[in-house]
Amino acid sequence: MEGIDKKQVWLDFLENIKVSVSPAIFTTWFSQTHLTKLDKIDDKNIVEVGCPSPFVKTTIESRYYGLIQDSLSSILGNKCDLIFVVKANPNPKINNGSPSPLFEQGKEDTNLDSQIKNSRLRKNFTFANFAVSSSNQMAWAAADAVSQNPGTAYNPLFIWGGVGVGKTHLMNSVGYEILKKGSDKKVHLCTGEDFTNDIVEGIRKKTTQNFRNKYRKLDALLIDDIQFIAGKDAVQEEFFHTFNAIVAAGGQIILTSDKSPSDISKLEERLRSRFEAGLIVDIAPPDFELRCAIIQIKSKEKEIDLPMDLVQLAAGNLDSARKIEGFLVRLFSETKLKKIVISEDLIKSILGKNEAEKLDNKRTPDEILNAVCKHFSIGKRSILGQSRIRSFALPRQIHMYILRTSLGMPYEEIGRVVGDRDHTTVMHAVDKITTLVSNNVQIREDIEGIKSKV
Repeated sequence: MEGIDKKQVWLDFLENIKVSVSPAIFTTWFSQTHLTKLDKIDDKNIVEVGCPSPFVKTTIESRYYGLIQDSLSSILGNKCDLIFVVKANPNPKINNGSPSPLFEQGKEDTNLDSQIKNSRLRKNFTFANFAVSSSNQMAWAAADAVSQNPGTAYNPLFIWGGVGVGKTHLMNSVGYEILKKGSDKKVHLCTGEDFTNDIVEGIRKKTTQNFRNKYRKLDALLIDDIQFIAGKDAVQEEFFHTFNAIVAAGGQIILTSDKSPSDISKLEERLRSRFEAGLIVDIAPPDFELRCAIIQIKSKEKEIDLPMDLVQLAAGNLDSARKIEGFLVRLFSETKLKKIVISEDLIKSILGKNEAEKLDNKRTPDEILNAVCKHFSIGKRSILGQSRIRSFALPRQIHMYILRTSLGMPYEEIGRVVGDRDHTTVMHAVDKITTLVSNNVQIREDIEGIKSKV
């Protein structure tokens, strides 16, 4: 369209979007989009939107089509039809210089290396490669706020959640940003066990003053797995005074745990009250979309090119970041070291060998069967019988899939306990559900519901 500045249109659009969505959503999904083409046919504008990856394209097209359409129609003064394409942004700084944390790596400052090492931070754990979704958006926003104003925004910041949900990554990211902005800042990351060992060592060698000089003069103290100090009176006493000294001097404290402060047994009440005086945020297990993003980030780091359909296949069958990491390590060894071409069969093979974490070594096939029957409100005879009616066949196949991926049972054994079926029938069932979980939300919810009952 003649006379229209496409760059200015997109800048105006981004400013509109910024006030309509959260900072996390804007940074993750919109910051690296751009306007690639703008045409007018009759009384309609045809707008082509460039996206940095297939995953971003799919997500914003399915989630935010209406929001984008309304905003552009308002700016251009006519109704808009949208086309989304995967195309690199030729001028990434147009979007306020904000790279997307999902797919853009920040430039490495070599001057930070020694500081990062001395602070015990991991330089690959930054906001730039932290994937944001609804399950961790609150924690991400809180950590980002702390990194902008350490010591004043939320102090302490207490992040809790299960294994492999990104607690340490977020805490590390804050430390990285503090060092990046102030070369004279003193930041230290340690585990609750490290903190305990340092105190014990100080008491044993009569060097507790050295311990206090190390910890109490920090600008930011980041402690992973703080629940480890609970029940240890001398350690809690020392941490109490360390906490007070750092906060009084304007320093920042960030803590992570697998439980909220109220659920940590044997934690002194005075510590619990201080933790609760700050901001407590939890991180839920990653949802399907976030797992897709994590796979894309980590596969890019390992220089593995995974098509979107295979990303979804893996994400549907791996329910944590740790499992994703293990899966990609195996995929890397298969493709880079053994020179095997990536294919759907290879992904399924690795998923089978990389079976999901066991539910519980004490769980039995009967308990899984009971959970499946309860979830679908059908009897055991229907699951174990020969009927091929979908209302019975699908739960039966899900039952086989869970026995295989969660208990690690051999195909022959699964066939025996599920109505004396041939192992090829079991293989077909597992293969079918493995594929379905990558694109069927209901199947994923059914499987999670069954596991929760177990």
